[in-house]
Amino acid sequence: MKILGIIPARYASTRFPGKPLALIGGKTMIRRVYDQALQCRDLDYVVVATDDPRIEQEVASFGGNVMMTSPDHKSGTERCGEAAIRLKGRGAGVVINIQGDEPFIHPEQISQLAGLFRRKEVMIGTLVKQVKSEGILFDPNVVKVIFDKNGRALCFSRQALPYCRGIEQTEWLKAGKFYKHIGLYGYRTEVLKQITELPVSGLEKAESLEQLRWIENGYPVHVAETERESVAIDTPADLLKITNIPG
Repeated sequence: MKILGIIPARYASTRFPGKPLALIGGKTMIRRVYDQALQCRDLDYVVVATDDPRIEQEVASFGGNVMMTSPDHKSGTERCGEAAIRLKGRGAGVVINIQGDEPFIHPEQISQLAGLFRRKEVMIGTLVKQVKSEGILFDPNVVKVIFDKNGRALCFSRQALPYCRGIEQTEWLKAGKFYKHIGLYGYRTEVLKQITELPVSGLEKAESLEQLRWIENGYPVHVAETERESVAIDTPADLLKITNIPG
């Protein structure tokens, strides 16, 4: 099974304009993401899908694969969908959406996600990591997820899930396990096309989480648990928190 890795990257981020071109240890963020993706042996082809010629020029400057896509896409999933169609999937049965703002994504995490698709019933896959701190558990910017015994997501929310009735919040982490969502997605190529054609759903509007649109329309999302942390750069302030930057 061939796997296509697509890195969606847009310039006009509301909280961090030009984010893909931000320098981290002397390298642009988009280059770091691309280099990490290239290290994953499960990917047969890696390409950056962007809406801005400045990003296109940067990727081309270091010899990366890049293509221009519509500036009208509302999500990375939509941008991946356009890129996959235009590339005709490069014969790939699976597309992995590698977030353009996670410069330290580990190749092992990409491989772990790819491994989910060895199961025929998996149409969409993503990663989760156990929550170990109250700060993460109750942070609405960190998406939480609950899933069944077969690894099928039941719900994603910005609220802590599940709700521990009758237990003080300071004791919740002792009462059970909680998981946060790692924003790395994989899709069967034909499923990617289908979900990009779905209208925005009510749950998606309420939580501002596109994966709820898929679940609400009957597309199951399977998860795999990772032990590795994920570091997303959402604002310029996030850059200041980074230490021990690899070369």
